[in-house]
Amino acid sequence: MTGRRSRSVRNLALAALLASACAGGFGPARPRYLLESPPASKDLVGRLGVHETSSEDTLIDLAPELGVGYVELLAANPGIDPWLPPDDALLFVPNARLLPDAPRDGIVVNLGDLRLYYYEKGAAVRAYPIGIAKDGYATPMGVTSVKAKREKPDWIPGESARRDDPSLPARVKPGPDNPLGEHALYLAWPSYLIHGTNDPRGVGRHSSRGCIRLYPEHIAELYERVEPGTAVRVVNQPVKLGWIGGELYLEVNPDSEQSLQLDETGKLGEASASSTLRGQVTQAAGKQAKRVDWALVERIALRRTGIPARVTR
Repeated sequence: MTGRRSRSVRNLALAALLASACAGGFGPARPRYLLESPPASKDLVGRLGVHETSSEDTLIDLAPELGVGYVELLAANPGIDPWLPPDDALLFVPNARLLPDAPRDGIVVNLGDLRLYYYEKGAAVRAYPIGIAKDGYATPMGVTSVKAKREKPDWIPGESARRDDPSLPARVKPGPDNPLGEHALYLAWPSYLIHGTNDPRGVGRHSSRGCIRLYPEHIAELYERVEPGTAVRVVNQPVKLGWIGGELYLEVNPDSEQSLQLDETGKLGEASASSTLRGQVTQAAGKQAKRVDWALVERIALRRTGIPARVTR
């Protein structure tokens, strides 16, 4: 995004280590994050970043500048006041993501980490933060496809939009008042779209009536690559596992209720480890299960930062 200065930290390894220390990361079960460029892995996209804050920052404005979602930025930096972050604080920028457990073809939307993944033949996977349904609405799960795509789409307000605002016109032309932004992918599910936005602060949040929102530059990039007929799968996987450099990594994100709570209050309530987590880790580890640090697994599950961390010793 443009219009604001960015002071990203140059020495990523040192900065991430300091950030881990400030967050209480040292101890017998300290999360082991990827501090430098990760080794090639079929289970990972992106890399972890670190950003130094200024007293003028708020996380809701900083998220679009950094190209990540607001909720995931909050989750990755527990204890940071989203409205008054301290000057020169070090923030994790959660752009390293394990891939969802789904066919790696076309578009995969994961409600569990507020991310869209695009698998293009002959190209590296791409991941984008997304906005999804707000409280009282739902983004459907299952398998569908891209039915059509359109630049500068008109927005035809549905029944729920009219109920919320009876003054809406029958059709909203392209422009600053159009919530679809400049690009839209129409799904085979009637009334559901993957689209841009006229308000980037709604990306990475629970902000829509069910549609999937991307930052304007991200939807423009996706729009150029996706053709009608592309498969779209929507899953809900807050817990993901994958192998990087011969080690098993675990990523635990806030669940649906916690994600909504973070969005609305800026705080994550008390969490408990999922009853199915041990089975998931055991299955992913396979013959390497004896190498799993179970104390670390539990700590990662309780913190739910959304940052992949190594759990094998």
